[in-house]
Amino acid sequence: CFRASKKQRKLPTNSVVVIFKLIHNFNETQGSHRAHPFPNLSQLSAALGGLSGVPELEVEALRPVNLLQERNLLPPRPLEAPEPNLSADLKKVNCSPQTFRCTLTSIPQTQALLNKARLPLGLVLHPFRDLQQLPVITSNTIVRCRFCRTYINPFVTFLDQRRWKCNLCYRVNDVPDEFMYNPVTRSYGEPHKRPEVQNATVEFIASSDYMLRPPQPAAYLFVLDVSHNAVEAGYLKYFCEALLDKLDKLPGDARTKVGFLTFDNTVHFYNLQEGLSQPQMLVVSDVDDIFIPSHDSLMVNLKESKELVKDLLTSLPAMFSQSKETHSALGPALQAALKLMTPTGGRISVFQTQLPSLGAGALQSREEPNQRSSSKGVQHLSPATDFYKKLALDCSGLQIGVDLFLLSSQYADLASLACISKYSAGSVFSYPSFHHIHNPAQLEKFQKDLERYLTRKIGFEAVMRIRCTKGLSIHTFHGNFFVRSTDLLSLANVNPDSAFAVQMSIEDTLADSSLACFQAALLYTSCKGKRRIRVHTLCLPVVNQLTDVYAGADVQAITCLLANMAIDRSVSSSLSDARDALENAVVDLISAYKSNVSSLQTSGMVVPAGLRLFPLYILALLKQKALRTDTSTRLDERIFSMCEFKTQPLQQLMRMVYPDLYRLDNISDQGALHLNDSVVPQPPLLHLSAERLSRDGAFLMDCGNVFYLWIGKCCNEMFVRDVLGCPSYSSIPPNMGHLPELDTPLSERVRAFVDWLQDNRGFSSNLHVLKDDASSKLPFFQQLVEDRSESGSSYQDFLQHIQLQVSK
Repeated sequence: CFRASKKQRKLPTNSVVVIFKLIHNFNETQGSHRAHPFPNLSQLSAALGGLSGVPELEVEALRPVNLLQERNLLPPRPLEAPEPNLSADLKKVNCSPQTFRCTLTSIPQTQALLNKARLPLGLVLHPFRDLQQLPVITSNTIVRCRFCRTYINPFVTFLDQRRWKCNLCYRVNDVPDEFMYNPVTRSYGEPHKRPEVQNATVEFIASSDYMLRPPQPAAYLFVLDVSHNAVEAGYLKYFCEALLDKLDKLPGDARTKVGFLTFDNTVHFYNLQEGLSQPQMLVVSDVDDIFIPSHDSLMVNLKESKELVKDLLTSLPAMFSQSKETHSALGPALQAALKLMTPTGGRISVFQTQLPSLGAGALQSREEPNQRSSSKGVQHLSPATDFYKKLALDCSGLQIGVDLFLLSSQYADLASLACISKYSAGSVFSYPSFHHIHNPAQLEKFQKDLERYLTRKIGFEAVMRIRCTKGLSIHTFHGNFFVRSTDLLSLANVNPDSAFAVQMSIEDTLADSSLACFQAALLYTSCKGKRRIRVHTLCLPVVNQLTDVYAGADVQAITCLLANMAIDRSVSSSLSDARDALENAVVDLISAYKSNVSSLQTSGMVVPAGLRLFPLYILALLKQKALRTDTSTRLDERIFSMCEFKTQPLQQLMRMVYPDLYRLDNISDQGALHLNDSVVPQPPLLHLSAERLSRDGAFLMDCGNVFYLWIGKCCNEMFVRDVLGCPSYSSIPPNMGHLPELDTPLSERVRAFVDWLQDNRGFSSNLHVLKDDASSKLPFFQQLVEDRSESGSSYQDFLQHIQLQVSK
């Protein structure tokens, strides 16, 4: 290796293993039995002789860790995605891991090598997320490979100024004359400096070649449950207030259309045609043969009929306040909504509070309360009828997306209802036990979610295609969509808060490739009626050593992909099979690493440092509502948790799986971030274990969709006074849900940190201030922490169980 070239070359990773063995053998010959038998990073760096060819992070990722000896596994800050072992030039232009990442940042050369690693190969994609900087390109010619249709990107090769080689199919293409001009530098003859070739994420303004019809207008139809159950829940008033407040902020332009439809045992339409003195209600009582009473006045131009829309929203809550009708004709209402939206496409927003009981799509309760905590098997995870799936497929074909808001205090068969969103690329929101008076926390969450939902950007009539380097192929998609072909997803609506996962396989050897690339192209119509193409390209190295595969493993992306696979397994097979599969994933990894890579220690449970959190994440995953057993879980809540796992972006999903825990009473500016003239403290992460809690502290747990701030009984009174604005611990109100803005340094630090956490996600998270319940044997927050992952000694028990499986 050293004699092969005058240039420094990357040390083969099997040499790294040899060095591990040499150090281990040296320790053995010295007769030393140390608490830490494995070399640390500085020892490894010294052993490697300071070779710059071996990335330090890669060496650290390969450091063996004995999970039975090492308890402090968490880094002090939230885990970052591993950096691919690429040249500095390629790293600089690679796609952001927040948008596009792979479970393995080093792609195995063959399927056999991938099988040997016992790790899944797949992609986690957040294609329409909000971006602060996005190069938008307007050009008469969008340059693509004429063979595989890949969009030109930073990883193509320019053979000369007139020819470029595709990085996916390796065919040679001509450079169009227009591409010779660089609009940024305003110069000719430098095609490699064009913005398309300098950025891994770009957006093109599409030409008419990318349109099957003129771009549709933004169109919104609101389908509202107004039965007695809905009136009791009290959501309608707050929905109308939110829409009234955000009416001018609905994404769209002068062509934006809007419509309303309400239902109980009948379906009510609203004539909002310009020129009327007030809205007119049209009632269709024949829910078995639903029809549209008028075709030109129910979906109206928002700008022209704005005053009528405002009148309707103002009067709607009172119109049904005395309703005693208990039936729900959701199915017929959706059929009517489909007919209303057929001419244009758009978005249907459904608000439902109970089990549908009349007409098409009527359902009956399938939940057995006594079986909620059964370990024998959970029934009824599949839909009871294919009505909602068929309707969703019809919607998808007509470019209609359906979003479902379930505000129910009783079983509503979300397993069946969720299909309407799953196959139309919509979203599902759930508010268990919603009541505007008795459950203020759910009301607050509903209001915040609705504010975001009504104003977030939206893409219409979208499709997304994923392409990959020759030799790689797509195996399975996960998320809300309709699969139109092997690599094409139909997305009637696309929003910035939804993500997708993709399982990949290696069909042919990649021995002739040093790099593998993936490209996702999202074609959509903006709310302003512009056809656009957003393109993301990810580049990763190809390796032929198992240690390289482990060094580049992304433990969070792996967990996300396995969660999606487990959800599918629980529905197609059984929940117990899904749980067994997750356990087997840990067993397989440890067995493969032990037999193929690590011969450093025969006892213990050894994993590479880069995967040290994998068993912990899997245990946490097994405790989620979607997959847990032996704990009472309402069926609808279990199904909603499954829906979240299939659609949440990776960062949000990982906070749900293994929340971040911080101590705040001793928060300081040490290591703080300086952003926009403000100082954001960065307290260290804590393991989710009751042993990390103390009654003289204040602890924040970030669960993704909710913050819990626990105040210990003996917490410093200065924190209680300066942050919560209460003179003493005993005066903290029982239902405190916000941090007051106090003019104290400690208050400013805590609020800056919480606000920073909130800014890094789409939907806002509620805050619950909890007091230490000294009368309980295990206080509520401690139990909450335990339930999230480690549960006292259960992590050690889990490791012992895994070790037993490995030894078998």
